[in-house]
Parts: sequence; C-alpha cells; structure tokens
Amino acid sequence: MIRLLRVVVPVVVLAASVLIGWRVLAPAEVLEPATGAYPVAVTLPPGTTGKTTMAPLIVDGRIRVYAGARLVKADGPVQAETMYTPLWSYRRWPQRLAGVVAVAATVVTRWSDGEVVALDGRTGEPVWRAAGPAAGSFTGRTGSAAVWAPPGLHTAGTSVLIAGGRQLTARAAADGTPRWAVTLPPGCGDGFVTAGGRYVCAAGAWDVLTGHPVRGWPNGPFSAVGCDVARSGCAGLRDGSGQGWLTGGRRPERAPRLDAPDATAAGDLVLSPAGGAVTAFRAGREVWRWAGAARVLGARAGRVVLLAADLRAVVLDAATGAQRAAFPLYVPDERVEPWQPDAWQLTDGFLAVQRLGPDAGGFYTTDPVVVAAL
Repeated sequence: MIRLLRVVVPVVVLAASVLIGWRVLAPAEVLEPATGAYPVAVTLPPGTTGKTTMAPLIVDGRIRVYAGARLVKADGPVQAETMYTPLWSYRRWPQRLAGVVAVAATVVTRWSDGEVVALDGRTGEPVWRAAGPAAGSFTGRTGSAAVWAPPGLHTAGTSVLIAGGRQLTARAAADGTPRWAVTLPPGCGDGFVTAGGRYVCAAGAWDVLTGHPVRGWPNGPFSAVGCDVARSGCAGLRDGSGQGWLTGGRRPERAPRLDAPDATAAGDLVLSPAGGAVTAFRAGREVWRWAGAARVLGARAGRVVLLAADLRAVVLDAATGAQRAAFPLYVPDERVEPWQPDAWQLTDGFLAVQRLGPDAGGFYTTDPVVVAAL
C-alpha cells in the first residue's frame, strides 16, 4: 500500500499542477485567460521597436495576436522588443485555425469546422460564437496568411463578414448579432471590402450595411488595391479589362492613373511608383512627388508609408508629400543585409513587415517580422 501511494501521489500532484491556470471550456477547448493588466496604448517617436518570430495582428493599438495551427494567442505591448509570454491563449483541439480578424478590441477567430469564436482581446475570454460552413486551415510557419489575409473573413465598420461556400453573413463584431445574410451567385469566390462600404467579388457588389446588391459596377474579375488587412477597406480596384477605379465612395470612380499595374490607391489619391519617384495624383492631376525608388505600403491617419529601395520606412504627409520621418527597417544590432517584403500590416501607429531573404527562398533571420512605430 505504501509503495502504491508513492506512485499515485506524485501523479495526482502532477495532474493538478498541469490544470492550474487553465480553464476548460469544453471537451475540445482550453482557455488560458489574461491575468495581467491590458497594455496601455502609447505614442512613440518613429523608428523600429522590435521583431517577432510569428506575424502579429496588431489589435486596438495595444496587443499583438498570433495564429498557431490550433490556437490563437496574444502578447503585448505592441512595442515589445520580441515575443513575450502570452497574455492569453485559446485552443480548439483537434480543429485547426483558419483565420483571425479584429474590430476594436474584439478578436474574431474562424476554425476548420466552420465555428466562429469571438474573443475579448483584453482578457481572451469568449464573448460569442456561431456555427458556419467548414473552412480550410492556414499553412505557413509565421501565420501571416491567417492574420493579414484570412480567407473568408473581412471587416466593415463594426461588422465582421464571413464568407463560406456561396453564403456571405454579416455579424456585429461586439456580440455576434446577425445583421444580414445573402446567397452569392455562382463564380463569386472570396471577395474584398471597399473603403466605400461594398463587398465585391467577381460577380458583383453588395452593400455592407444591408446586404443589398449594388448595381452599376464594372465587370469582374477584380483585383483589389490599397487594402487594409483581411482585404478590407480597399481604396481601389482594377476590373476585368485592367481599368482602375477608386472605391472610397458609394459608386466606383474611374481613375485612369490606376490602370498601371504598379499603381495603388490611398483615399482619393492614386500613388504611382515609377520613373524613380512616387507621384500622387488626385482627379488625374499631380499633387506631389517624392523623389526616389520605393514601394507604397499604404496610407493611414493622413500619412503615406513607403518602403524605399534602401529598405528605409519613409513616412510622408498624405496631403502635401512632405517627409515626416525616415528610418531603416532593422532593429539595433541586427545584421544588415538585403531583404524583400513579403506581407505587412499598417495601422494608425505601427507597421509590421514580414521579410524574406535576398533570394526570396526563405525568411530573413529566425525573427523575420520587424515592427516599427510611425
């Protein structure tokens, strides 16, 4: 009996220690909620702040959310030099994560069985859930596709749009209340959301507030440009014949300057990186020019952000083109070698860029994502 107790007692103690700090929500779900304070949003001078092994979805200007094969987790603050111990994590076993979007502090996750689970980004606690059609799981080491371009997940104001099969459903991000649902026509495929409040796919456009079809759009298939993460807030598109249109209004506006394959849109501007300069056009007329070869990463909060050929982030005033800041996208003491941008997220205050090595055959270092304040 004594020998048996010597075996049983350590096993019980070990099992208890494993369960401490873990809250079991359902047979296949485990949550480790936040126990510390929610990070404070800060305004920092422009410059790199750190780098991460996984691609972060910057949420609410305060936390970074990461996608694992079967879990979603968050750390913070955004300006942390590296990845920290998670503030919270949520796992669904054996389901695989399909994608993640965020509206304000609500983090909406979608899983391979079609379940949509919304989490409070401040605590990690589930706030609502809904069933849906099965979804494919993401692939890739860093999870960038799941957090920056999740298939079938988009945002529009306070709504999250969920596409699967031929169904498109809009739900209130805060509590999951259904707002509308439509059956899309054949050939629609996964679309994108315009800055003017339209869900657009190859077969047409729908109003994101009501779900009603919108007439008078050019013919698809479409190529979206100037988008935020989750292919949302897109400022422009090119139609099936390659013609460019601005999509910040309720109706698309023809923009011939956007016909060029390397041109992009930002608000009512068309930005053309050609001829050794980035030129901004409004209504077809040049309004400013920045001298130098660069790639346009996007525009937020009245600023245009470029990636210069020498791998500096350049921040310009969107109205005048005046340079506000410029700094190399390397962290201190990091090896300085050429790299190529693969994917990125631009927010009002931060930029995160996933970097590939010089030959695009692999990631740039084991921590390929650089994060910078703007």
